[in-house]
Amino acid sequence: MFYWLTELSDKISFFNVFRYITFRTGGAIVTALVFVFLFAGPIIDVLRLKQGKGQPIRRDGPPSHLVTKKGTPTMGGLMILSGLLVSTLLWANPRSPYVWVVLGVTLSFGLIGFYDDYLKVTKQTDAGISARTRLIIETVIAVLACTAMMQLGRGAISTSLVFPFFKDLAINLGWAFVLLGGFVIVGAANAVNLTDGLDGLAIVPVMIAAATFGLISYLAGNAVFAEYLQIRYVSGTGELAVLCGAVIGASLGFLWFNAPPASIFMGDTGSLALGGLIGAIAVAIKHEIVLAIVGGLFVLEAVSVIVQVVSYKLTGKRVFKMAPIHHHYEQLGWTESQIVIRFWIVAVVLALAGLATLKLR
Repeated sequence: MFYWLTELSDKISFFNVFRYITFRTGGAIVTALVFVFLFAGPIIDVLRLKQGKGQPIRRDGPPSHLVTKKGTPTMGGLMILSGLLVSTLLWANPRSPYVWVVLGVTLSFGLIGFYDDYLKVTKQTDAGISARTRLIIETVIAVLACTAMMQLGRGAISTSLVFPFFKDLAINLGWAFVLLGGFVIVGAANAVNLTDGLDGLAIVPVMIAAATFGLISYLAGNAVFAEYLQIRYVSGTGELAVLCGAVIGASLGFLWFNAPPASIFMGDTGSLALGGLIGAIAVAIKHEIVLAIVGGLFVLEAVSVIVQVVSYKLTGKRVFKMAPIHHHYEQLGWTESQIVIRFWIVAVVLALAGLATLKLR
């Protein structure tokens, strides 16, 4: 909305500042943060009243969670999504199709997560939508988004998988790219969902990933910077930095209430939406492989679950004491704060490694 003020810049020169992505990204961070702070209290009160017993705790999870986390309301993702949406609509360029595609993925995945949380709360069970049904719906949405991004792209690069550390190495996958892109988006969404198991564990790595991809989006969407860094220039994706800024602001506001002991959980409403958003941005800016580095913590959480399930089915033995892997460390005696802070450190290191790929080519 504020972007339209640039049309008055010939009369009032101050309005020219709204042309700058960096300025609008900063505005998006502050707006989302303030919005969540202002409305979080009433939202938490309503959710606590409506949900009664709060989020059902997994019976096969750590026994301590049945005591320490019982009664905490879920669906806190509504706080994040509302702040993100308002901030994006105010500060992003409405002419950018990439913003609408990524925002569509985010809200669609958030709706899936909301329904999943709703079933869990109303039925007081940790089982919501069946895994198969959820994956099918997520895949359809992701494939449609990737198809739209292919149409927005230019030439062969729109259907290519680009490899970091190499200046010109890219494989043109043709229409098969929608399958790869769909896998990246769905995988990112569910990996973040699996990570969201301790107070503050998922939201800070999400902010770190959003900040990283916000910077990469800005660079990839700028022809001069993209040429200097020898990364693929994708016209129009610079505007995604504003969306990443909105994520950071809304997530900071949510963290205030999600810090241990959490007053609210983000639930699938938030984790699926935020994971889908990060995955969609990575696909849009042609940094799918870099996502595996920056989001390495999420990958580790997802792989730990896959390894645990496969190992148990094939051998009857478990590799980890409990999966996802953060529960494994709980069983080893690490405190919740130790796990959360150490995982944050890992997320920072991986983000720096991901940024290093911009220059190491």
